[in-house]
Amino acid sequence: MRVFRDQWGVPHLRAADPDELAFAQGRVTAYDRAWQVEVERHRSLGTSAAFLGPEAVPWDQFTRQARLADTARSCHARLDPTTASWVGRYVDGINAGLAAGAARDPRFTTAGIDAGRWEPWTPLAIWLAHHVLFAGFPSKLWREHVARRLGPDAVALFYADAPVSSGSNGWLLAGGRTATGAALLAGDPHRYIEDPGIYQQIRLACPAYDVVGLAVPGVPGIAHFGHTGEVAWAITNAMADYQDLYAERLRRRDSGVEAYGPDGWQPTRTHSETITVAGGEPVEVEVVETDRGPVVVGGPKSAEAISLRYPPRVTGELGFAALPALLRARTVADVDAAVEHWVEPVNVVLAADTTGGLLHRVAGAVPVRAPANGVRVVPAWEPRYAWSGWRSMPRATVTDVAVMANERAVSAALGVEFAPPHRARRIRELLDATAGWTAERMADVHTDTYAAAARPLLTLLARLDDLPTPAAALRDRLLRWDRRMAADSADAGAFAAVRAALVRRITAHPALAALADPPAYPEVFAPWLALAPRVGTALGALLAPDALPGLDAPALVRAALLEVAGSDLDPAIGREAARWGARHRLAPWQAVPVNRGAGTVVADNPVPGSPGVDAGPELGGDHDCVLATSSVPGVTDLCRRGPAARYAWDLARRENSRWVVPLGADGVPGSAHDDDQLMVWQRGELLPIITDWDTLTEERNG
Repeated sequence: MRVFRDQWGVPHLRAADPDELAFAQGRVTAYDRAWQVEVERHRSLGTSAAFLGPEAVPWDQFTRQARLADTARSCHARLDPTTASWVGRYVDGINAGLAAGAARDPRFTTAGIDAGRWEPWTPLAIWLAHHVLFAGFPSKLWREHVARRLGPDAVALFYADAPVSSGSNGWLLAGGRTATGAALLAGDPHRYIEDPGIYQQIRLACPAYDVVGLAVPGVPGIAHFGHTGEVAWAITNAMADYQDLYAERLRRRDSGVEAYGPDGWQPTRTHSETITVAGGEPVEVEVVETDRGPVVVGGPKSAEAISLRYPPRVTGELGFAALPALLRARTVADVDAAVEHWVEPVNVVLAADTTGGLLHRVAGAVPVRAPANGVRVVPAWEPRYAWSGWRSMPRATVTDVAVMANERAVSAALGVEFAPPHRARRIRELLDATAGWTAERMADVHTDTYAAAARPLLTLLARLDDLPTPAAALRDRLLRWDRRMAADSADAGAFAAVRAALVRRITAHPALAALADPPAYPEVFAPWLALAPRVGTALGALLAPDALPGLDAPALVRAALLEVAGSDLDPAIGREAARWGARHRLAPWQAVPVNRGAGTVVADNPVPGSPGVDAGPELGGDHDCVLATSSVPGVTDLCRRGPAARYAWDLARRENSRWVVPLGADGVPGSAHDDDQLMVWQRGELLPIITDWDTLTEERNG
């Protein structure tokens, strides 16, 4: 086993066989990302509050009630022997490297914890913890709330790619559209920006294969974005609906808790667990599982109880057999066969190979059931809402260009809410505008800031008349704006200020007053239930004529324009109309430990832009731009979700491929490669992928 690094600290690993290589990947990951992977291990077990404090309790409670660790154990038990051995060697490597990795990171000392020991199923639990909310099943709680308060017809008003969802851009150019005559595959996954990052640049080489790509720390192989030299693949969120919520009737009996289902009252599987909380009192959690699934809202004593049904819990399959198969892939047919194992999350897959093969399909597990299951909470006692098999995964033919950006396309039949078409349309426009594309030029698409989603608001602004001079001047200025959310654009900043004022006014409008107070669901679901973010992402629909009775969109737009135009009277508001980038700054999430020595709990996660914390770099882009740096209009302009990596896979010569991540390859604060890619990422540039072993530096202690 040998470990090499490039100038950015990216690990390049060589080993004698796949199992030894899996061990090497685990060990180098533990060394580079010890704090990150230990946080994720604890999150998957529901034990993170023991060192992150009270703010981690809602997640820990959900993890335990959803039975993520138990599901991971069941899925691991069903792995084929070869895959189980491969995963086991990765875990062995993690365990071998954790002590040295923890010694590098001062957060272990701050938290007063040592690195723990991983179980063979821990990578599966981490994968579940990362993706159990990926499909956004809490949106069904939101829709239930809207239907109860405003009526079922109002539910569709808020259909949009919500700020808490995860998406991506991806595109494939056949050889006829490129400078080399070979295919190009590029894109960027949109997730919460975390510090350290969710994606780990890595190279895995042994006699069986040599793969570069973006791994998920704590999980072996390269699941989402990889290039073997002969074939490359990438994914986006298919926006499929494959998790259901069931309204449960529960009652307590001497024998335990019973649930009322299609066959009457049936016993549940029930037990209690205790969450240890640093800086707080222990929290008791009752874990109840019905024949539908684990109860994640309420319980036997509650007025409302809701269970979650999700595929891995039902089948004991998580799809990990796809991971070693992808590493061995040489053609798109190999990728196609590998992702047949895929379960969760459901993804759109693009792939291309050096022989001209192209692939565009959906992969994952989506149950067959009533359409209502996809929209709202359904009654557990009615048999018509039971699952009755699995959907076949759709495909699309690729001719010269394929684009995937979470819109209604190849996966339309599998979901309910999709992203608006703005990103997908704009990517295709950019790709069709010129030819001779190269991997390096893919950055021109990655960084496009055109805001097609601005049209409904600008259309209403154009209709306003009889405005005071300052407001008329601001209106005219916005109508001349090029609609680019560029970081250095004062016009983009002014548009964002008007939009934010409008979102606040709509959120406070009596027509939506019934939604102002979310139902008393667990705190972990709060981001899906807050009104202002929903208004911000559904703004275009809400501005349509007669969208909601009593909602006078033109009058609200006028009021928002007048507010911002007169903001020079109030310095606090006046700052809103500055350059877009002055307010639109990166704010990555960090797992901040309780300082055991000080005996205090960090009340909130410090992020750039917070008092006493240096602001992150200025960003261009916006939620519906190709450069999808998402904030929450009307709440904050800080960016917490955006491109968690960028890649451009060249099928002509892999060494011409490019990539970048938001921070760096190392996960230790203050290390040489902690954030040395940040400014490159912020500028929208891509770094070369080094494949020549002679230009790399070998770690002699590796």
